[in-house]
Amino acid sequence: MLLLRAPLLPLEITAELRQRFDVRDEADLGPDAEKVVAVATKGDIGLPGDKMAGLPNLKMIAVYGVGFDQIDLEQAKTRGIAVATTPGVLTDAVAEHAVALMLAAVRRVVEGDALVRSGAWAHKKLDLSSSLGGRVLGILGYGRIGRRIAEYACGFGMRVIYSDLAPAPGEEEAYRASPVALAEDADVMVIAAAGGPGTDGLVNAQVIHALGPSGLLVNVARGSIVDEADLIKALKEGALGGAALDVFQDEPTPRAEFAALPNVVLTPHISSATVDARLAMGRLVIDNLAAFYNGQPLLTPLDF
Repeated sequence: MLLLRAPLLPLEITAELRQRFDVRDEADLGPDAEKVVAVATKGDIGLPGDKMAGLPNLKMIAVYGVGFDQIDLEQAKTRGIAVATTPGVLTDAVAEHAVALMLAAVRRVVEGDALVRSGAWAHKKLDLSSSLGGRVLGILGYGRIGRRIAEYACGFGMRVIYSDLAPAPGEEEAYRASPVALAEDADVMVIAAAGGPGTDGLVNAQVIHALGPSGLLVNVARGSIVDEADLIKALKEGALGGAALDVFQDEPTPRAEFAALPNVVLTPHISSATVDARLAMGRLVIDNLAAFYNGQPLLTPLDF
């Protein structure tokens, strides 16, 4: 039996899951919990430890997304439960959204839209905006998504530096050993690192202040990576120039202070929300589940 924790979009993916597998929704599971051998879930809801413990015969978790910070990996490893995510297929969409957020922030797109819609353009002008060309982009997390953001940024004439666990071969000169060192040398910093205990609060007051009063912080990774209290304080006091955020510590109800800040661009965790990306993600979930049920190796297993 396959437990579906939430519908997957587009809905044709959910329909195919129901057609191909013996699916139960979480709300309707009841006494059938012992029959569940696989779970399909989304990256933002994962499978917490208490939910996993209630599935005694669970053997496999298929994640619709690349985030695994909401999965009890320690319990999964102890119990020998395999986990598969959907890497690669959402890389372009997330990287595109990171660039969109950068452009929206530096070119004051949201402010301009509001000015035109309100009719205030007739008696008010926007202050001048900035360009991305010639600025230094610091990427925190230099995996698939971070590298694709770098490729796009180079098209705007930006210079790219990065920070990760180790330097990338052939790109040692652009490597910075810590988030603080990255922020000190960057004009714009994009967070593309994985969430989880190892990165909780990684971008704190020290990092934010190193980015500085003309700096821009962009987050398309996980809200947990940023200390939001430190971020809001810096934005209010002018210690940071601006922020563009697609993810938050509390979703879907982020801190109300963000909405009141004029130097912030906000989107509702939609960086991978394109039809193309979501179809590819859904297909990969189905293919991983099919491999599991057929006793074949998973296509994209998580190494943990």
